[in-house]
Amino acid sequence: MSKRTGLTLGLSVTSNGSHAAGWRHPTAPRDTSLDFDFWRGLTLRAEAAKIHFIFFADGAAVRQGADDPEALRHMGKIDQFEPLTLIAALSAVTSRIGFIATASTTYNEPYTIARKYASIDHISHGRVGWNVVTSWSEDEARNFNLDHSLRHELRYRRAEEFVDVVTGLWNSWEDDAFLRDQESGVYVDPDKMHVLGHQGEFFKVKGPLNIARPVQGFPVVAQAGSSEPGQQLAARTADLVYTAQQNKESAQQFYRSLKGRLAAEGRAEESLKIMPGILPIIGRTHAEATARQEQLNALVHPAVIYASLKPKFGDMSAYPLDGPIPNLPETNGIKSIKPQLDAARAKGLTIRELYQTSGAGGHIQLVGTAARIADLIEEWFTERACDGFNIMPPYFSEGLSDIFDLLVPELQRRGLFHAEYEGSTLRDALALDRPKHPARKAAVTNP
Repeated sequence: MSKRTGLTLGLSVTSNGSHAAGWRHPTAPRDTSLDFDFWRGLTLRAEAAKIHFIFFADGAAVRQGADDPEALRHMGKIDQFEPLTLIAALSAVTSRIGFIATASTTYNEPYTIARKYASIDHISHGRVGWNVVTSWSEDEARNFNLDHSLRHELRYRRAEEFVDVVTGLWNSWEDDAFLRDQESGVYVDPDKMHVLGHQGEFFKVKGPLNIARPVQGFPVVAQAGSSEPGQQLAARTADLVYTAQQNKESAQQFYRSLKGRLAAEGRAEESLKIMPGILPIIGRTHAEATARQEQLNALVHPAVIYASLKPKFGDMSAYPLDGPIPNLPETNGIKSIKPQLDAARAKGLTIRELYQTSGAGGHIQLVGTAARIADLIEEWFTERACDGFNIMPPYFSEGLSDIFDLLVPELQRRGLFHAEYEGSTLRDALALDRPKHPARKAAVTNP
């Protein structure tokens, strides 16, 4: 089984930076969202810095401000590439860096997802991962023939079965099934085809998949849920978990909880990597970093604050920004956000302060020099609060340069982060085992 290696780093990117006002920063380009040349340049720089992978979160809707013209007017994250399309293109201009893209189990079909990720795994020579999510947004539901999103428990039951079908389809063919022997005329060995024949609560899928088994066996499977059903799904199926944690103690508790579930699934602790998100605002001095944070926060329009909080915590627009957090009914959205809301109330935070601590999706925001931020990364890693971090650039392009030119070299200097990629696939780089095909002893033929 895999052994714990060095720090794993991903780069989690959104259309105009992770900070809501990133697109308004005076040094930021204002048109990066649909500029492929920008994304190609970003990716090549990340590859040169030896970042393990780029992570593309996604949602199939305008999820904030769609029903609020004033908020929509000021949103900087409306337009973005569909991530699988983007990573297919980016994989063609790179050779080592990995790509993890979101695809929802709520509004997709398993066969389509299995085929797309298998295809990109072949195109990239084994450098792709699937971020498994269950869609919570009402705006997404209304784009897929529903009036309301599915209940939390139902979403996760569907997701459990969805992942099983996808991985079953990835095993449609043994690794050496395709002979392509021109002399004999034998293209494929039928005895090495495995028909899934799945029929469950949500899906009926015969198979087989019409593409060879992925280069990595399975593309890397990532998952982001921190609720009880989310942790159970991750313990059984995930190679990597993306989580929002605000402090080391809660991160350690989550780490122990999730890693402690693996033995019951027949898995070793090091077969799953836990990676909190971190939004660093870096300066060459602490004062410079603080000034950048204050500048970014001042550029966030109040309507954006209310619209950003609404899907997670409920509608607070009737309450003053600098007043206390109101008690609102629990939403059908992200259940793992509730502890963050309770902690914010316990601290006496205002609505504005709640936004400032949750504006990066609940991930920790750090302000300071590269050395100070590296101190926290080292502490969390060495004290088993994580296996690495997904770094969220607050704005482009200066915020990216600070990560590549200041933070990564500091981590390498400390011997925490690698100086070269390991192996050729994303699984190799992450020190994750390649899943073996559960080949049957008897030949399987079409029924």
